[in-house]
Amino acid sequence: MLCLRFTQRALRFNFPARTSRGALAEHVAWYLHLADDAAPAVAGVGEAAPLAGLSPDFGADFPAAVAQLCNRFNAGAFATFAAADAPAFVGPGYPALVFALETAVLDLALGGRRQLYANAFSQGRAPLPINGLVWMGDAPFMRQQIQQKLAAGYSCLKLKIGSLDFETELALLAEIRAVAGPDQLMLRVDANGAFAPAEAAGKLARLAAFRVHSIEQPIAAGQRPELAALCRASPIPIALDEELIGVSDPAQQAALLDQVRPAYIVLKPTLLGGHAATRRWIALAEARDIDWWITSALESNVGLNAVAQLTGEYEVRGFAQGLGTGQLYHNNIAAPLSIERGNLFFDPNGTWEPFK
Repeated sequence: MLCLRFTQRALRFNFPARTSRGALAEHVAWYLHLADDAAPAVAGVGEAAPLAGLSPDFGADFPAAVAQLCNRFNAGAFATFAAADAPAFVGPGYPALVFALETAVLDLALGGRRQLYANAFSQGRAPLPINGLVWMGDAPFMRQQIQQKLAAGYSCLKLKIGSLDFETELALLAEIRAVAGPDQLMLRVDANGAFAPAEAAGKLARLAAFRVHSIEQPIAAGQRPELAALCRASPIPIALDEELIGVSDPAQQAALLDQVRPAYIVLKPTLLGGHAATRRWIALAEARDIDWWITSALESNVGLNAVAQLTGEYEVRGFAQGLGTGQLYHNNIAAPLSIERGNLFFDPNGTWEPFK
C-alpha cells in the first residue's frame, strides 16, 4: 500500500525578502513523502509552501490540513494513485497541497529521483532561460542586485517596483539602460498591484520610455474593467499574475481572459493548484493567442525543480522564465540545480539532500 507522510522546514532567507506585503525573514515549506510500504526507501517528494498574504491556503490551519491530508490518504489504503486524482482528493482551497501531492506522485512514478517528466530539461540535455530577479528594497540594495545580475550575464532582468518613490524607480531603470540597451537586455517590471487605477496610465507611459518588455499586475486584482481598459491602451504589454489566483473554474478562467485580454499571463503552480491547473491555463491562453511564462513562488529547491520540470514540457524558445529563486535561502534543500549566465540547469545524475 502507498503511504503518505510529511516533514517541514523553515527556510531562512539570505536577506529579508521585501515584498509588496512586507518583509519576510523565513518561509515554511511542507514536504509530502509518498512511498510504497513494500519499498519504503524509494519515495516521491512534493513541496507545499503557501505564501503569506497571497496563497489561498496560507493560514494557521494549514499544518492541520497537511496532517489531515496524510491521515485521509493512508486510511484509503491506495495500491495506486495517479497525479490526475490529486485535485479531487485534496479538494478546493488548498492549491499548494494539490501541487505537492501531484509532484510526489509524479516523482514516485519515475523512481523517486526528482525527475517528474522525460523532457530535455529533466534529462539534463537543455537548460531553461530565466530572468534575474531584483527584489524590492532601498535604492542601494536594488542597485547592488542589478549590478550583480548584469555581471552574472543575465539577458533578462525583472524588477519589483512599487515600494520606492516612483522617481527613484525610474532612475534605477535609467541606470540599467545606460549600461544595456533593449537589444542587449530585456527588462520586465512587476508592480504587484501597487498602482492606483487613476495613476496607472500615466506611470505606464513613463515606464515605456525605457523599452520595458512587460509589466505584471499594474493595479490590484479584482478590478477587471479597469484592468481591461489598461490592457487595451497601455504602451507596455501587461501580464496578469495575482489576477489568476483563486480562479479555478475553467469557464471563469476563460471569461477572465476574454474580458481582460492581457498580453501575457504569469503562472505559479503553487498558487494556481499544481501541474494540471497550470497546463489548463496554458491551453486557454494559447487558444486566445495570449503568451505566458512560468514562475516559481519562493519554494525551496524541491518546488523549484518541480516547476522547472513542468516548464520543460513546453518549447519556451529562449523566452526567459521566472525560475531563479532557489538561491534565496541559506538552508535550502541541496539539489543538482545550478544557474549559469541566466540559464537554469538540472543534473539528473547529481545528488539531492536526503530527507529524513
